[in-house]
Parts: sequence; structure tokens; C-alpha cells
Amino acid sequence: MTTTRTFEALVDEGVAAPVEGWDFSWFEGRASEERPSWGYARGMGERLARASAALDVQTGGGEVLASAPTLPPLTAATEGWPPNVAKATALLHPRGAVVVASPEDAPLPFADGAFDLVTSRHPVTTHWSEIARVLRPGGTYFSQQVGPASVFELVEYFLGPLPEDVRNGRHPDRARAAAEAAGLDVVDLRAERLRVEFHDIGAVVHFLRKVIWMVPGFTVDRYRTELRALHERIEEKGPFVAHSARFLIEARKPRHP
Repeated sequence: MTTTRTFEALVDEGVAAPVEGWDFSWFEGRASEERPSWGYARGMGERLARASAALDVQTGGGEVLASAPTLPPLTAATEGWPPNVAKATALLHPRGAVVVASPEDAPLPFADGAFDLVTSRHPVTTHWSEIARVLRPGGTYFSQQVGPASVFELVEYFLGPLPEDVRNGRHPDRARAAAEAAGLDVVDLRAERLRVEFHDIGAVVHFLRKVIWMVPGFTVDRYRTELRALHERIEEKGPFVAHSARFLIEARKPRHP
């Protein structure tokens, strides 16, 4: 098999793979990412077990919420992308959780003080004032988020060097300031950078199709030259290495104003 055919076959696999939800099992053996030391899903599950009413914001396909051993008597989730809404509903409805279709930039469709726990794994944006509004006094927001310049070795391979304000746009210090401005007390904030490896160009294609904000407007045709060069680099030198950025933030709404 020639290099050209191998390249085309791998790209075709990356294009054909479904992108709905946040199931990353397709990457098994093709890409890897270190996991943060704090264990978000475990911590989320522990908090859900103690909650009476919980909301998972931007739930994706509902996979992380569905992994919790116990859900509160009242559990809701929001999601803005229609294919994910359908997937999350199918996954969470049997657990007694309701999924509400709600755009990411819209106010949360719930009353003030409706929840004692709000969670979110890798939200595109965090609307801190809305989080604070729907939390009961004493309630908690628990979230793992993408940090600054995450996987930017790959992003900048395609886009070139990006300005510092873009590189630092998701800095945890900004999240702390925004949470406090919304009236919440930040009780935990931790950040880590984690090794990511892409073992073939198909994994790169699938990743950029799935995580669409990494290289906005990404298509194979638009970046075929760069993809081919990166394929040859991986074939010659081994996996392409990048580093993801993650931070954990836990914030609490004061019991008294």
C-alpha cells in the first residue's frame, strides 16, 4: 500500500466516524490523553448522591451524567445541539432525568433557586450569573473546564501562532473572577496540563470534526496539504504530541446575602 493510499484511507476513516455526543471510544489505539488527577466523574457522582435537585449544563450526549451511580430525585440536563439532545434523552430518560433543549447562549430555562447542585463538564461557555441564579443558597457549582491554550500545538499547526489574548482566553483565574463577580465563593480551583498523542492522521481529522471550535471551519479539503504533511511527519517520527489544559472549579452560593 502506498503512502498516498494509506493517507487517503486514514482520512476517510476520520471523516466517516460519527461525531455525536462525547463518547471518545473511537480513539482507542489511535489517540490518547492523560486524565486529570482529580477524577471529575467520580467527584460529580459523589455530589450527585448527596443532592436533592441537580442540573447538568451542556450535557453533550449525557454520557458523563449517565455514568453516575446515583441521580437525585430531580435531575435535569440542558443541551443545545439537536443530535446530542436526542442521544442524551435516550440515555438519561430511563434514569428518570429530563433533557431540555436549550441553546448554549440562552438563559437557563429554570426558576431561581431550583437546584442545590449544578454541574458541567467542558462547557463551551459558562454563564456565571445564570448559574448563580438557579442555585439555591448553599448550593454548589462543580465543573471541569478546558483551560488556556489547550492542544494548541495542533491548533497552531493549522492556524499559525495565535495572539496571547486567545491563548489565555480560558484561564482559570478569569473563571474565578467571573464566579466571584456573580456572587459565588470559589472553594476549589485546580489546573493541570496533560499529554495528548495522535497516532495517525485519521485521529486528527476525527478530533477536529468532533471538537469544532479547535480549528473553526475545519474541512479535509481546506487543510489537505497540511494534513498530508502531518501524516508524513507522524509516519516518520511517531505520534504528534500536544498538551491539553484542564481545570476544576467548585463554587458555592452563600447561604445568606
